[in-house]
Amino acid sequence: MFKLDYMVQARGLAKRFSSRAGDVEAVRGVDIDVSAGEIVGFLGPNGAGKTTTLRMLTTLLSPSAGTATVAGHDLRRDPVAVRSRIGYLPQRGSMSPQALVGEELVDHGRLHGLSRSTAEERGRALIAALDLESTWGRPCGTLSGGQRRRLDIALGLINEPPLLFMDEPTTGLDPQSRANLWQHVRGLREQGVTVFLTTHYLDEADALCDRILVIDHGEIVAAGTPAELKREVSGDRIGIQLDDPARLANARAVLERIPDVVVMRAEGDLLDFRLPDASTALPGAMASLAGAGVVLAGIEVRRPTLDDVFLSLTGRELRDQPVAA
Repeated sequence: MFKLDYMVQARGLAKRFSSRAGDVEAVRGVDIDVSAGEIVGFLGPNGAGKTTTLRMLTTLLSPSAGTATVAGHDLRRDPVAVRSRIGYLPQRGSMSPQALVGEELVDHGRLHGLSRSTAEERGRALIAALDLESTWGRPCGTLSGGQRRRLDIALGLINEPPLLFMDEPTTGLDPQSRANLWQHVRGLREQGVTVFLTTHYLDEADALCDRILVIDHGEIVAAGTPAELKREVSGDRIGIQLDDPARLANARAVLERIPDVVVMRAEGDLLDFRLPDASTALPGAMASLAGAGVVLAGIEVRRPTLDDVFLSLTGRELRDQPVAA
């Protein structure tokens, strides 16, 4: 089997919906690259276009414009081949509550063209790998939330795809079940599976993803590793307390002369400012203050979170409602 460098490559991918109120551009010409073996997070506020993009990449929607190669096949010319090479974990799951776990796995395998014996063999191997050994003969509706999501993963992997799409994989799970599922997702990469997931949990994206794509108003507004996004978009926030409040104006003037320093607040004996990377830039800033005779009573360094990055990029919280057109 040939090895792919990229599992997803999209250029100018767009989707326009028509209605009586006029055309709506849900996705506006996005470019996406996902390397083989990556776990990539796809983030965006409600209505930003991430679900529409995911549905295009999984062949559930036809693009209005643009091109894409998914798992080595052209999205437009050969959607059947794309479907044979991907797994898809929908947000609300796809299993029947009345069906037995084993039946669901075998039926999904048969839909992918597997023989009954091969589907059962793969199904049993998957539920063992996902800590579901005791569930083969149980109705799907009797499983816990965490067990159902792990079964969804098994259903998505029954055809042994090199690429798995996951839509909000841990929504509604308790913290213990979320942590358990994270471990299984990391395990997929060790098995050579590339994972492309959407999530509303920024801590989840931070913990799981090698790289993050942020979409807003139908356009990709940022891409990079979690560390890169934190450093380039938000920087580190520093809070200092002066020994003498009368030195506040002097301290602010010193900091504002330093390249890339952004003073956020100066009040009383407190001064907050941002640096792109405190680990390299803060010692010089402290030396400049000391050289100007500014004595500090305290200092606090706050590393940015993905919440800070997201708010900086979009002006919205991840769970905000879409902005009206």
